[in-house]
Amino acid sequence: MSEARLVSATRADDDAQYEAGLRPRRLDDYIGQDRVRENLLVSIEAAKRRGEALDHILLYGPPGLGKTTLAYVIANEMGAAIRTTAGPVIEKPGDLAGMLSGLQTREVLFIDEIHRMPATIEEILYPAMEDFELDIVIGQGPGARSVKVPVERFTLVGATTRAGLLTSPLRARFGIVHRLDFYTVDDIDEIVRRSARILDTPIDPDASRELARRSRGTPRVANRLLHRVRDYAQVRADGSITVAVARAALAMLDVDDRGFDEIDRRLLGTIIDKFGGGPVGVNTLAAALSEEPDAIEDIHEPYLIQEGFLDRTPRGRVATARAYEYFGRQAPGRGLF
Repeated sequence: MSEARLVSATRADDDAQYEAGLRPRRLDDYIGQDRVRENLLVSIEAAKRRGEALDHILLYGPPGLGKTTLAYVIANEMGAAIRTTAGPVIEKPGDLAGMLSGLQTREVLFIDEIHRMPATIEEILYPAMEDFELDIVIGQGPGARSVKVPVERFTLVGATTRAGLLTSPLRARFGIVHRLDFYTVDDIDEIVRRSARILDTPIDPDASRELARRSRGTPRVANRLLHRVRDYAQVRADGSITVAVARAALAMLDVDDRGFDEIDRRLLGTIIDKFGGGPVGVNTLAAALSEEPDAIEDIHEPYLIQEGFLDRTPRGRVATARAYEYFGRQAPGRGLF
């Protein structure tokens, strides 16, 4: 059920239609993540002055925050081509060996969902990342021998939503590690206004602010909401997005002032009504919601935790006082006396 959500930070099938056109190409155009951007500016400039490949980079954080976009920006800043793949797609060692041997000097290899890469594939990466060579076994049985094949000095950019699932040997081989955090409302507001300019859609400052407040600190959600509100403005108004048009469109889309949708409300309501506010284990909660535990941990929970509506405890998930206030109810143990 997560894939169909308008406010889901995971990439939907139709997102690719507009994300490429809205994606910044330079770090100077990349909005938000100021600490990450400043550090990358220094690292990239230093590598360019030395004429070397950039150190391998690991980007982690919740989905939809721009890890893929940042990989393309890094490659563009280095003046290098980028090749992209994903951890689950690489099924055989030969698949990865073929990609690595085909890379040119300073080229960027981007692996999304790198935490889902099989262990046998991961072992191919170790010598390639560290010594820029591949260990290829020729033959079978007693006559098998290992041959070292050099590869060009490349930059691996890995992206993951779950850095804790990376093995220690793999993580240790990344020279640059950055976490991407949820964006501020001011940064999302700037992203909405930039996207509206690219889409040639007039939008009032109050309207862009309204969209920013409901975008869950996630650029992907902001751009998705902008597209849907733009459709509403063209059909139900004069094509311009005013704050009244934005609020009417978002009400029709069932996205409230907090950026919550029906699934967020059902998750919090289930913890409060069925489990007394918690604690409740993620597997039990997943069964009650007919959802996968991984989807709850990776997609639903991060923003609710960030905003203080949900707590992760050793015993399970707990609805906070803010969650009770959201439903207009009194939190347990908070009576008059």
